[in-house]
Amino acid sequence: MKHTRINYKNILALLLCLCMLLPLSACGEAKMQQRQLTAMNTMMTLTAYGKKAEAGLRAAEGVIVAMDAALDPEMPNSTTYAINHANGQNVIVSAQVAKMLSTAMTVYTQSGGALDLSIYPLVKRWGFVDGKYYLPTDEEISAEMMKLCYDRLVLTSFPSSGAYSVSLPIGAELTFAAVAKGCASENAIDAMRQAGVESAFISMGGNVQTLGFKPDGSLWTVGISDPENPATHLGVVNVGETAIVTTGAYTDRFTAMNGKTYHHVLNPASGYPANNSLASVTILCEDGTMADCLSTAMYVLGENKALNYWRQYGGFEMILVTDSKRVICTSGLIEKFTLVNNNYTLKFSE
Repeated sequence: MKHTRINYKNILALLLCLCMLLPLSACGEAKMQQRQLTAMNTMMTLTAYGKKAEAGLRAAEGVIVAMDAALDPEMPNSTTYAINHANGQNVIVSAQVAKMLSTAMTVYTQSGGALDLSIYPLVKRWGFVDGKYYLPTDEEISAEMMKLCYDRLVLTSFPSSGAYSVSLPIGAELTFAAVAKGCASENAIDAMRQAGVESAFISMGGNVQTLGFKPDGSLWTVGISDPENPATHLGVVNVGETAIVTTGAYTDRFTAMNGKTYHHVLNPASGYPANNSLASVTILCEDGTMADCLSTAMYVLGENKALNYWRQYGGFEMILVTDSKRVICTSGLIEKFTLVNNNYTLKFSE
């Protein structure tokens, strides 16, 4: 997909994360198989263990490649392109696309619009699609914000056939950038499971999803990047089967002629990058699609509103990192998260 750009400065962070995920080899341990690919403009690493590992990796890669092609908003043959150019007409979509749309709608509604997949015109205006960064005028931002309309998206299911259709108002455009990798990793893990794999993980930059436990039965150890130095970690979490998704201002940003730096996580309420003292948000959730949606929404909401959202709706755990080097973890992580960078202070929130 062309809605984001590869950010090579995060490759070291990905490799370090992989080192933490990989179990130490031992006599009799299940054999590891691994492959890398670039999809959704992200370097991805797929790792599986056991006799079914190779079959699982093939199945997982097939899922990711297919979703990448289907969700690219600039690819004329893609589902996203069809939706964005349907002039208000219905477009038949897959169950995967339907789940992304419905999950995003849930978060959109509950967060008061902090996650809005119809933000694509704004993303393009800022130059975050093609890398030709641009600081829009207030008038240009206001014009693009008039196209926000996720509350008017219509998703229809046809139970007898298992099909779905979606329609948008004329002139509206969707991007799945805030949910695609989460859904892709979730479906890729499912493909591995169906292929007979019992132990595996997928790393897609800021997205990690695990299958089962390590081959020796122990928990996976996943590093949480330090926003000031993404090639290092400020802490680690020990988890079983789950999705871990991080959103931060450090992955795609530019400095304008006015000397100010702007990042890619736009606030639908203002049209400008979210500015609320958060440096990153990490969500832990069994559902990879939901985790991806929540990471963006909670980043836009900011510390207090994000914690209130967690208290009200639950179903996930969260790590908030602030510009003032505070790390706030929700209470479900008390026995799972360990701070490893002494430059930060840690607090658990009820």
